[in-house]
Amino acid sequence: MTVKIDQPSEVGEYDEAMQTLLQLVWGDGFLSPGGAEEIERLLEGSDISGCTVLDIGCGLGAIDELLVTRHGAGSVVGIDIDPALLAKMTVRIEAAGLAGRIEGVLVSPGPLPFADARFDVVFSKDSLVQIPDKPAIFAEVRRVLRPGGRFIASDWLRGGTGAYSPEMLEYFRLEGIAYNMASPAESEQALRFAGFADVALQDRNAWYLDLAEREVAAMEGPWKPLITRQIGQARAEHFVANWRQLVVVLKRGELRPCHLKAITTVS
Repeated sequence: MTVKIDQPSEVGEYDEAMQTLLQLVWGDGFLSPGGAEEIERLLEGSDISGCTVLDIGCGLGAIDELLVTRHGAGSVVGIDIDPALLAKMTVRIEAAGLAGRIEGVLVSPGPLPFADARFDVVFSKDSLVQIPDKPAIFAEVRRVLRPGGRFIASDWLRGGTGAYSPEMLEYFRLEGIAYNMASPAESEQALRFAGFADVALQDRNAWYLDLAEREVAAMEGPWKPLITRQIGQARAEHFVANWRQLVVVLKRGELRPCHLKAITTVS
């Protein structure tokens, strides 16, 4: 089964200015919201001590480092389609002395390049939104998990189905990253169809709306001089407009970040 990944969503879109801005807002090495605290929440009730973990969309590697140092993962393989991000991840992991436990792997669109039943846990933080074919990627996740293995992810889902609103389309335009969004119901159905059990979704819309409103206020206020120095006035103003629109679609309930958890059925 082919898993189609929109190449532009990670290659050439996370440019240096965007990486700088996201890390100023979300923390060193993070390209998705919430930092270490949100990883802690995502892993609540999920002991990954000693587990072999696959991280889909590892980016700069800060999360992989946390999975090992704070949450006790035995080993982590982080995959991404952007070689520039992976190069920075490698530097980070080597500096932390974790090269023996964390590996970054460059992948291409298509099936996951791993044997069946290779991992105890498949993890992902806000990267699956960039993969159009949800049934296909969930089937691949199921394939590389061992019997009883766990899928633990955060993803950017959408409220409702059908055509996107003008507000959402404007957010996509400002964001500049390809979005392939499923609803919570569609995600749950696709996971069950792929052979997962104990599927659970937790809506994080209210949490992220509160966080995004505080981020906008900081970007327009105390953070503004630093951001402007780091990425220039034009890009700084663009990202403020982007965040304002983010708040709009969160308030409308059209953007619904969710935690997703499921367990592979044992044959």
